[in-house]
Amino acid sequence: MRALLLYPLFPKSFWSFDKVLELIGRKVTLPPLGMITVAAILPQTWEFRLVDRNVSPETEADWEWADLVIISGMIVQKPDMVQMIREAKRRGKMVAVGGPYVTSVPQAAQEAGADFLILDEGEITLPLFVEALERGETSGVIRSDGEKPAVTETPIPRYDLLDLKSYSDMSVQFSRGCPFQCEFCDIIVLYGRKPRTKSPAQLLAELQTLYDLGWRRAVFMVDDNFIGNKRNVKLLLRELGPWMAEHDYPFHFATEASIDLAQDQELLDLMIAANFNSVFIGIETPDTDSLAMTQKFQNTRNSLVESVQKINKMGMRVMAGFIIGFDDEKPGAGQRIIDFVEATAIPQAMFGMLVALPNTALWHRLRKEGRLLEGQEETSGNQMSLTNFVPTRPIEDIAREYVSCFWELYEPSRYLARVYRHFINMQPSPHKIPFKMLELVEVRAMLTLFWRQGIKRSTRWQFWRQLFSILKHNQGVFVNYLTACAINEHFIEYRQIVRNDVEAQLAEYLAHQASLETAAPAKELAVSANHKAS
Repeated sequence: MRALLLYPLFPKSFWSFDKVLELIGRKVTLPPLGMITVAAILPQTWEFRLVDRNVSPETEADWEWADLVIISGMIVQKPDMVQMIREAKRRGKMVAVGGPYVTSVPQAAQEAGADFLILDEGEITLPLFVEALERGETSGVIRSDGEKPAVTETPIPRYDLLDLKSYSDMSVQFSRGCPFQCEFCDIIVLYGRKPRTKSPAQLLAELQTLYDLGWRRAVFMVDDNFIGNKRNVKLLLRELGPWMAEHDYPFHFATEASIDLAQDQELLDLMIAANFNSVFIGIETPDTDSLAMTQKFQNTRNSLVESVQKINKMGMRVMAGFIIGFDDEKPGAGQRIIDFVEATAIPQAMFGMLVALPNTALWHRLRKEGRLLEGQEETSGNQMSLTNFVPTRPIEDIAREYVSCFWELYEPSRYLARVYRHFINMQPSPHKIPFKMLELVEVRAMLTLFWRQGIKRSTRWQFWRQLFSILKHNQGVFVNYLTACAINEHFIEYRQIVRNDVEAQLAEYLAHQASLETAAPAKELAVSANHKAS
């Protein structure tokens, strides 16, 4: 079997970092880890060709070569995913589709013509798919009937299928699932609340594979909550630290974790020892009432500001997620998020309006209450989307607060000031990493950054003043500091995209509401006239 693995396009987003990737000569931040894991689970007698459409499009030769087309993706990739299914069927190819989006909402893939839907987790359903093919079946829906696989048997992903030079970071996964019960989150729906982990030996084997392929840059642990199973993650870190030391620290790690990381000093120490230097944390909101409403109780037990500051001071850059539009939210939520971000000096604060993702507890509650907007039961998943339900305060107030908050947070001088405050007090890495000459592309990126931010921009004096202060007072964080400065190139453009997009959506929404209000009296008059005539 010759299998063409197609990974659909992502829209421009908070995380796309196009301008930064251009600087360093890369095309995409992260590779399609799910697709190369699929390739590892399927029979290794098959031939595989991977096309990440975010790197480059497929060719007619790819289509002609394939016996089978396999497509997977997330909800934000839906438009291109559906288009790829149609393109494959137009060429007479058998199409199998899986991944988190179709597992939650299979209808669009079915309507586009997919032959097989391989839902849930592939360790169980992919072997069933192979068996169906061997029986001569040409279509079907394959599910695991609620069973969750032990990921201890998951094979090493086929990293050899990737064009490694196209990516700025590489991906590995240690665990699936999260122990918490946040109402808006679909991770616990897809993967359950009992975190399942690989063995330390498994993960080290994956890292060794990357090492042997020549990878020497960032590695992102894609776990939705890396510390969901603290016992097992500590077992991993106790082996990962020595492995990293033996290999002269070839990678630095980033991951996602819950805020209770700050309360576990041993875990923090182990992560620093293994060369973790950044972590994404779902703060969501500084409003305790909203956190309780959405059942994110883990964020209410300790001071959020102090927790962020502790993680940052230990030596990790903190990225954070925020949401506006919770039920019973008080006006001014956007300003309270600004105040929190400034108090903690978090450089990158991802920010979106609350949407009800399919099949989450929030989605079920809102549907029961009759508050899901007609035709929008399935959101696009884009961070700029308006709420897809009727909120408890006017949607125009939420949208305008969102735009104002995002615009203010990523005003260039304000962003640079937060980057400086975040890094000046950060403990530098304790590891002695061998000196490595900069590559030509890295030299060019640094000179371009100095030209743009140190000469062209109105913030040039602030840029140089902060840069020299970092060199003088905390030289050990210089590279990471400069990287964070470079990300400003993305936000200078993206903040305008956010403003234009949300304002356009809001204008369309308000026009639609006005048309409904105009139509309602006319309908009442028509009903009344018919009644009199009868």
